[in-house]
Amino acid sequence: MASAAPTCDPATRVTRSLLGYGIIAGPFYVVVSLVQALTRPGFDLTRHEWSLLATGPSGWIQVVNVVMSGLMVVAGAAGVRRTGLKWGSVLLAGYGIGLVCAGVFAADPADGFPLGTPAGRATSVSWHGMLHLVVAGVGFLCLIAACFVLARTVLPWFSRITGVVFFASFAGIASGAGNVALNLAFTAAVVLASVWLSVVSLRLYRGEAR
Repeated sequence: MASAAPTCDPATRVTRSLLGYGIIAGPFYVVVSLVQALTRPGFDLTRHEWSLLATGPSGWIQVVNVVMSGLMVVAGAAGVRRTGLKWGSVLLAGYGIGLVCAGVFAADPADGFPLGTPAGRATSVSWHGMLHLVVAGVGFLCLIAACFVLARTVLPWFSRITGVVFFASFAGIASGAGNVALNLAFTAAVVLASVWLSVVSLRLYRGEAR
């Protein structure tokens, strides 16, 4: 008689389902953003931050992308909490909420995008543009802190490196927006952080702490 296939209890299935959202959140965000960056007229990856994709007639696509990605990060954070990593999950949830709010409060058009926008940085910032900067900044700080907190348990070196790289690139883009090197570095850091979140969620999904 064949043995029954191994099963997991309901609580474990819920935890794994939540962690599954953490696995796909980063790739989802990166792929949807890159497809738009490569297809929307006037968008230049060397000069424009992905947040600008939320502006213009097709901006709703990026708004949905950011909000959905943020909600998936929050779900993944709930899964992380169920593994016993309380503070790491709180910080990841802060990052996810920051993404959701950054999607709701869209950035202002700038630096020639969308087409028809004057070149250079905007001389004035709208209320929603200001809120976008604030909530995105808070969310990114939560992500950086999560990297260092989770480094004590999950992928120590990868987590710390991701935290350092993201902090450096975030500081650079905050002080020199529009600079090609800084913009590309920040884009690379976003991709790295997305990979980190996926790998951490996958390790926890498999029950592998380190």
